[in-house]
Amino acid sequence: MSERVTISVKDHIADVRFNRPDKMNALDAEQIDAIVAAGEKLAAMDGIRAIVLSGEGRAFCAGLDMGAFAASAAAATEASKDGDKSPLASTLTERTFGNANKYQHIVLLWRKLKAPVIAAIHGPCLGGGLQFASAADIRVVAPDAKMSIMEMRWGLIPDMGSFTTWRSFVRDDILRELTYTNRIFTGEEGKELGFVTHLSDDPRAKAMEIATEIASKHPQAVQLAKDLINKLPDMNEDEILMMESVGQEQVSRTPNQVEAVMAFMQKRAANFTD
Repeated sequence: MSERVTISVKDHIADVRFNRPDKMNALDAEQIDAIVAAGEKLAAMDGIRAIVLSGEGRAFCAGLDMGAFAASAAAATEASKDGDKSPLASTLTERTFGNANKYQHIVLLWRKLKAPVIAAIHGPCLGGGLQFASAADIRVVAPDAKMSIMEMRWGLIPDMGSFTTWRSFVRDDILRELTYTNRIFTGEEGKELGFVTHLSDDPRAKAMEIATEIASKHPQAVQLAKDLINKLPDMNEDEILMMESVGQEQVSRTPNQVEAVMAFMQKRAANFTD
């Protein structure tokens, strides 16, 4: 896997870092491929109970690499002169990853990972960077972080799957304003707007603290709870109630569930198996 994204694992926690600090972890084709590869690697790994996602250097992710974007736009302009469609435009509607295209998959695969993902955000978190952060289960953000649904600045709309995540935690009128205006807001304001779970002067340390707590819980129960929460927006009451019951049957009276009870009663750390 490219060193554009690094993964280290300790105590069942995957420490994942965007690693393009000289470009504030901006997204070019190589960075996108590296992020997809990292997510797919994590999906295939055993024993991962929590994931912390952060950025090296001065930013979480500054969004599109504008140099790469400008080159792509110039190529599209030349193609349009010859009456050709942009190569990108001809591929976006192709469902190459289940119900998504590649650019939606790169974000939504983090929401679909079995283990909870905690995004630790500092510095710029713009455009595609905010879309990555929005796919996380939990977002820990520095108060002075700079966040924006940036795409309208470039005459684009957000198209990396984030409308499917934003609908669950951003109020409708707020989402409309931020999308239409692409205004930048701080992490502190983001807490009021619904984008931020926790504010912290050291987001990565706080994210690791939360990840450690999650990793101490019955791993299958956490995974089932995440799957249920992910599906809530698309289910009716009958489906939710049934999914609760099916999930509970899967974890109840298993060795890990018994261990959870015994560890609590005996005031010790639980010893779960993955």
